[in-house]
Amino acid sequence: MKTVCPNCNSSKKFYKICDGRLKCSKCKKYFTPNKNLTKISRKILRQVISEFLLEHSTNIILDRVDISKYKLLKVLTLLRTEMTKDVPDIFSGTVEVDETYLGGQWKNKRLSIKKKAEKQGKASKKGRGTSKQPAFGILCRNGTVWAELVSSVEKEDLQPRIEKRVKKGSTVCSDTWRGYTGIAQKGYVHRLVNHSQNEYSDLKGNHINGLEGFWGYLKRKLSAKGGIRRKKLPLYLGEYVWRYNHRKLSFKERENLLFKLITKYFWFE
Repeated sequence: MKTVCPNCNSSKKFYKICDGRLKCSKCKKYFTPNKNLTKISRKILRQVISEFLLEHSTNIILDRVDISKYKLLKVLTLLRTEMTKDVPDIFSGTVEVDETYLGGQWKNKRLSIKKKAEKQGKASKKGRGTSKQPAFGILCRNGTVWAELVSSVEKEDLQPRIEKRVKKGSTVCSDTWRGYTGIAQKGYVHRLVNHSQNEYSDLKGNHINGLEGFWGYLKRKLSAKGGIRRKKLPLYLGEYVWRYNHRKLSFKERENLLFKLITKYFWFE
């Protein structure tokens, strides 16, 4: 069975460590060999990917595909993991940056969450200051988006991510939130829209409507799931970022791309 580095997909040379792990000579990362390998047929894997792209539920996939629930859940987790990794490295040109909050309505929260939020004084708040999970996103005007969960939406959380993901000299469009103050001093052209005054575009191309559209798409998709555990949220966020970025590809092209991304995890029968 061929050993492949799960980080860089290299299969050339590895160094064996005394604790049983391998070190990849290309990316220098450590990993446990064959950790995620699952025995499955190519036909079954393609069927699962096809049903997954159609956004069918786990129960529907189990009815249509001859696979155990354990294997199916493992395949779906691996698919979402690879989708999360398959994102653009650097954005350039005109980009939009914005933050949002993910979570269901207060009336639908579990009792334990309500009690904890009440103690912290966050029970009735909306937007900034809420107990919901904050997320930050960057969208390039070519329609490509990147998003990540963040611990807060302050300057020290947002601006390092902009510097890492956006090329210097690019135009950054944002709202007037204080987390973006000073971004122009770091080598960017900063354009603002003031939502508090009902300004959503200056009619010169400076707006964040594209990213607001993505947030709406993301929240509709998450809402349709009927509730997601917070620890699983990064995987679902990565899934819908990937779906949005590849929305212009045909169904077959997306299926082939996902199959290529995930085959390193499987030992085909």
